[in-house]
Order: sequence, then structure tokens, then C-alpha cells
Amino acid sequence: MQIHLTDRQQQVLWATVRHYIATAEPVGSKALVDEYNLSVSPATIRNAMGVLEKAGLLYQPHTSAGRVPSDSGYRIYVDQLITPSEPLARQVEQLLQDRLQQKNWSLEALLQGAAQILATISGYITLITMPQSRTNKLRHLQLVQIETGRVMLIVVTEHYETQSVLMQLPHTEDKAQLDQEILDRELQILSNFLNSQLRGKSLSEIASLDWTQVDREFQQYAEFLKNLLAEVILRFQPSAGGTQILIRGVSEVLRQPEFSELQQVQTLIHLLEEEQEQLWPVIFESPATKKLGKRVTVRIGAENTLEPIRTCTLISATYRQGAMPVGSVGVLGPTRMVYENAIAVVEAAADYLSEALS
Repeated sequence: MQIHLTDRQQQVLWATVRHYIATAEPVGSKALVDEYNLSVSPATIRNAMGVLEKAGLLYQPHTSAGRVPSDSGYRIYVDQLITPSEPLARQVEQLLQDRLQQKNWSLEALLQGAAQILATISGYITLITMPQSRTNKLRHLQLVQIETGRVMLIVVTEHYETQSVLMQLPHTEDKAQLDQEILDRELQILSNFLNSQLRGKSLSEIASLDWTQVDREFQQYAEFLKNLLAEVILRFQPSAGGTQILIRGVSEVLRQPEFSELQQVQTLIHLLEEEQEQLWPVIFESPATKKLGKRVTVRIGAENTLEPIRTCTLISATYRQGAMPVGSVGVLGPTRMVYENAIAVVEAAADYLSEALS
């Protein structure tokens, strides 16, 4: 947004936003002079507030009331008038390290712990997406005979997620005649071949492999491998009812005055609990809005495309596996948000998760 403000107008906008964040009450010129030591008369402040109102950065909720920031006012405030709190960012990273540093942690436990810590520190709803399975890389594959002609493929990803797939071997009538030891040896050779071809590849890469071009000695298994790995990819996809977003802190943020209307609360809760498929891409995919720092995206009020959160601010940042973005950390709260702290918290958590996964 290209709006040129004088130093005085910037100062008045900053003070108005800070006052409203702290009190949830419209502010008048006298209160700004008294609270923020602006060293000018209330008349000068009123004039500046009038200019800001004409620019669409402030508005009066009632004729006799003071002013409150608009979404556009918050946008100027976030983009031009503040910097994220570095001390809080360091505190968050240290807290995450202290509480979550375990030798035998699981990925889900790590993300759940981080979500709870962020919700507690920020006071807002914390949203952490589970890593995208299709960017998850394979660590190990093993074929094991379960019964005559039936084998199980066990797959382990780099995040130590596991899946198993049962399938009938091709040419079962021939294999049935094979000695158990010979068949186990053949499956081990096939396992070694799979590991040599697939270790370190993502599920999306595996989906595009051409199994008709496998080595001649494994040609008879080409169709079998194609079907087997298609089933593996399917198993790793999120289920329709699966929870792909970890959510914490709902009860705390709903105490804010912005959520006093029951209908608004019900709509928001429904989105968080029942319509995560709509929320997931909004959190994970970075839109063409102003970015702060390395990865942080701030969507204020009407900038949000989903109706239930168009009166909220969503701050999110991607976390990575190496150079690949695999998920996002976000906080959701009223537009009357302590932006310096919320941005710092989100970025610190994204940095910590990226480091932990790498």
C-alpha cells in the first residue's frame, strides 16, 4: 500500500494502534497525548487523526467515539512502523530447545509440543501443518514374505513414518515351488534393488518413475513394482478425516472481546474442526501479500480469503526439510494483535522446526 505519511502521522497511527491493541477501546486525541507523551496539543493530534481517517487507516465505530485502526491501518503499522521482537524470538527458540530436546522424539510429538508452547506464549490459536507426505523422502524399503505368494513391503521415510503394503507376488504358481530360503533371498535382492533406486526420493518423484525401464533381471517384476508403489503413495496421502493441522489455544483466544458473538465463534470453530481442507492451503501456501523477514506472511482481516477468519489476522511461516518447504507454523487471532510478538514467535518456531528436521 503506497500511502505517504508524515513523521507526525506515523507517530499518531502507531500510538492509536498500540492503544487499541492494549485496551480494545476507541481512542481520542487527549488520551494519546496523555499516554504517549507526544509533546503536541490535542488539536494537532485530532488533525493528524482526521488525515489518517480520510486515508482509510482509522475509522470511528460510532459518531461520538474515538478512532480505531482499520485493516489498512494495521497493514501500514505492520509493514512500516514495527520490527519483530528479537528478545522474544530468542526466548521462544530457547524454550523450544529446552522442552523438546529429546533423543527419541517422534515428529508428531515434536509438532504437538511446539504448538502448545506457541499457544501459551502468544495467547493466540496456534496452527501447525503436518509435513506434506509427497515431499517426504524414503529412507528404507524391505520386502518380507508373509505366506506363500504374498509379501509385505515395509516403507520407512526420513521422518521415521512407516507404512506397510500387502500384495500378491507375480507368477505365484512358480514361486510356490521355490524353497523358502531361495524366495527370501530373491526378495532380499529385490529389496536391495528398490533401496538403490528409491532411497532419498520423494513420493512425488516415485509417482513419476517409469517401471517399464527397470533392469532386465527385474523386468518380470515391473508391473508388480508399479502397483506396489502406487499403493504406498496412496497410503501416505492424508485421509479425508485425518487431522493434518495441529491446533492449540482456541479456548484462550475466544475470551477476547472480538469473539463475543456466538455465531462468529461457531463459524470459526466449525472451520477449525470440520473444514481443515479449506484452511490447510491458506496456511501452507504463501500468497502475494507483504512478507516480513525470511518467510513470515501476515494476512490481516479482509486479506484472508476464508469468510470465518476475515475479522482475524493469520501470521504464518514455512518450516523446511533442507531447502524444501514441507509445512507451516501459524497463529490466528483478532486483528487487534500484538504483531511484534506474534511475528517473532512464528518465525522462531519455524526456524526451530526447520533445524530439528534437518
